[in-house]
Amino acid sequence: MPGTLYVVATPIGNLEDVTLRALRILREVSAIAAEDTRRTSRLLQHYSISTPTTSLHAHNEDGKTPGLIERLRGGESIALVSDAGTPVVSDPGARLVAAAHAAGLRVEPIPGPNAALAAISASGLGGDEFLFVGFPPARARARQEWLGRLAAEPRPLVLYEAPHRIRATLQDMLTQLGDRTVALGRELTKAHEELVVRPISDHLAKIGAGRGEYTLVVTPAVLVTNNPEVPSARQLVTEFGRLIENDACTRRAAIKQLAVKYGLSARAVYSLVEQGRSSVD
Repeated sequence: MPGTLYVVATPIGNLEDVTLRALRILREVSAIAAEDTRRTSRLLQHYSISTPTTSLHAHNEDGKTPGLIERLRGGESIALVSDAGTPVVSDPGARLVAAAHAAGLRVEPIPGPNAALAAISASGLGGDEFLFVGFPPARARARQEWLGRLAAEPRPLVLYEAPHRIRATLQDMLTQLGDRTVALGRELTKAHEELVVRPISDHLAKIGAGRGEYTLVVTPAVLVTNNPEVPSARQLVTEFGRLIENDACTRRAAIKQLAVKYGLSARAVYSLVEQGRSSVD
């Protein structure tokens, strides 16, 4: 009888956050496929679990997946874990899970801790819906374009960022999204946990050099309707020029931002900008 692939959520910080079911599964399986076996060993040692581990990360997942699938076919059950939180969500494991499904094997989730859900639940900025977008692109231009495409999103945004890029990302968010309110979480559930809710400009003024991955919850775009103060074409040209100055924002993203700001369609903004440019020429 084939084994089962268990997708096991592990603590994002505080080791007490692991579920009883997760501990039982980690003890019962034949092996644990871990993003970082050294980090996983701390959890296993804390709960006196001696199950063997094998590494499965972004650089070896393609090569390791066929062997793990064969073990599952042979009757062994395997637990998939990431460094912290829920596997596959901005973490490795998707190829293994997909391969298990393709092979007709059972895949069973063992739910538990997740940084995105922890942050949005404690931020006061969530609602019935939100959009999880993972990590922004590392390169500045790609990140700016990525944020520009999200400028008109009507739901709160939840994203992750590395400590060495957080300041640059916040600066790009200020340019592309405006000075929105953001819940900035760091070291969630750990001894030095931080979750601060303030405008992006305030975060930039006060953020220091900190360790640990960041989780951000961003307030949605404010959709304005029936705005009586529709700007003149000349004013839109000025604002449009300011947004795209020095390649800070793409033309499409700038049009989208202005459309959201004034409650107009993107086509209407584009038409007014072109009209304003013609009058200046």
